[in-house]
Amino acid sequence: MRVSAKADYALRALIEIANRDDGRPVSAEELGRLQEIPHGFLQAILADMRRAGIVVSQRGQSGGWRLAARPADVTIADVIRAVDGPLVSVYGLRPEAVQYNESAQILQHAWIAARSALREVFENVTIEGLASRTLPPEVEARTTDEDAWQPH
Repeated sequence: MRVSAKADYALRALIEIANRDDGRPVSAEELGRLQEIPHGFLQAILADMRRAGIVVSQRGQSGGWRLAARPADVTIADVIRAVDGPLVSVYGLRPEAVQYNESAQILQHAWIAARSALREVFENVTIEGLASRTLPPEVEARTTDEDAWQPH
């Protein structure tokens, strides 16, 4: 899987928003400055997340962006789906919709398994966890395997 710049920037912006103790909206300019995200790109990402119900915007002098839900209720999977679409796609189709001939049918099972593995992580890591720098134990355990850190 390739994590897009959109997904990475979206998650970084949400961590900044979630880390606000006062709960006040954060301007896109400040989010971009803090995380070194290009302003125009960030505005488009925030709009995608607003359409998905992840963030809300507030106009005015004290306006900006804030989470639409509790940080504990927003997962990495929610964010990726909001800005990039499905977690796994095969030439634009969801894995269950891909058609193969009999000799290649097993590929569909591999794509389904890959999606399941991604869900195990992305649907269990929340913005709250990221903002507090903690991962669920089963996800953290995956990072203790030295091979996980090695390029292949």
